[in-house]
Amino acid sequence: MDRLTQSPMKRRMVSARWLTLLFQLLSLSLVLVFQRESLTARSLGFSALLIVLTLLSQFLVNLFHQADSYLLMVTNMLFSIGVILIYRLSSFYGYRQLIFYSLGIALFFVAYFILEKTADLWVSKVYFYFFAAAGLLIMTLLFGFVSGGAKNWIEIGGFSFQPSELAKVPFCFLIAGYYANRQRMNTIKWGKYFLMGATYFLIALFFLQRELGTAMVFMGVLFSAQIAFEENKKLILLNFAFAAVGIVAAYFLFGHIRTRVDIWINPWVDMDGRGYQITQSLFGIAAGGFFGTGLGLGHPQYIPLAYSDFIFSAILEEMGAFMGIAVILLYLLLVYRGMKISLAQPNAFYSVLALCISVSFAAQALIMIAGVLKLIPLTGITLPFMAHGGSSLVTSFVLLGILFYCSNAALEVPNEKA
Repeated sequence: MDRLTQSPMKRRMVSARWLTLLFQLLSLSLVLVFQRESLTARSLGFSALLIVLTLLSQFLVNLFHQADSYLLMVTNMLFSIGVILIYRLSSFYGYRQLIFYSLGIALFFVAYFILEKTADLWVSKVYFYFFAAAGLLIMTLLFGFVSGGAKNWIEIGGFSFQPSELAKVPFCFLIAGYYANRQRMNTIKWGKYFLMGATYFLIALFFLQRELGTAMVFMGVLFSAQIAFEENKKLILLNFAFAAVGIVAAYFLFGHIRTRVDIWINPWVDMDGRGYQITQSLFGIAAGGFFGTGLGLGHPQYIPLAYSDFIFSAILEEMGAFMGIAVILLYLLLVYRGMKISLAQPNAFYSVLALCISVSFAAQALIMIAGVLKLIPLTGITLPFMAHGGSSLVTSFVLLGILFYCSNAALEVPNEKA
């Protein structure tokens, strides 16, 4: 790419970085003014560290000229919106989220460099990915504890994490490995059904955990991969039929699923009990209007889990519907870049992998945003890059690092196109 072609792109990227910095400075100033009576050096340190870390990460990622540096730019903006609101609600959770971000950025680059050095090592290990994902979920069943109606947390040395979040990585690799090695898999008896069988085994483990939010994300990724790469269209119809049966079965098998459906249909009959969470969310959204109440001037603290599950509602209350639309557009831009990477990637394995990662971000964001807006029943997953949660944030940045590597059009891993 010559200098004349690069110049407009570089100018756009510099402008986008300045916009992110401007948003951080303005919003952090509002938060600090709101907290001026309790202002400490630690508060100023949080603001400085957020700005330095995001600028440093973007500077480092721009050194990789062949890869898509817009990916990190978009996610840095999403993270900034989320962490500033989290800090406004709770400085403790704000600091924690910034620590998780530091770890996530480090693993973003680790994932990239590992793939860069060992690109051809990952193409054929289909069974390894299945056992890795299944192992994480089985470990949760054996050693996990229940939270929010689902057994999806494990505590080790006082630190809690969700293996179901980590399982997204081998699951995306599983689908990519299957379609990249489709000819070999078809020579095995029942091989053409392996991917569906493996996925439904993982879904069954999610059913045992009562963790159906992540199961929906897995199904969304499988559906998208089948629509894009599956030659046997009957398998797609069969998958839709199984999914419909699974949704109905989940409703009748699990009480907390029936409760969520009942709340979704009519939360107003029990506003002070089961419907409290979603009704407070709707009140907050209504209070925000188009422009929001302003950072520090709303009452998102009345929404249970406003810093995690309901962070989108808190954003709509204090930053308004226009910011909510901007967040949705940022997710659309992230998914668009991922789809573009998948289409441009000449290697079959990394093309499918880019699609799966992009769809996982899209499915997770769509499910959570639709849930807090009362368009679908609530689930227990998080909004990628925005909601508080170490497992989700770190895993999302690992997946982003893999997608960043997939954007490198110079990959030369020998394999036929899926």
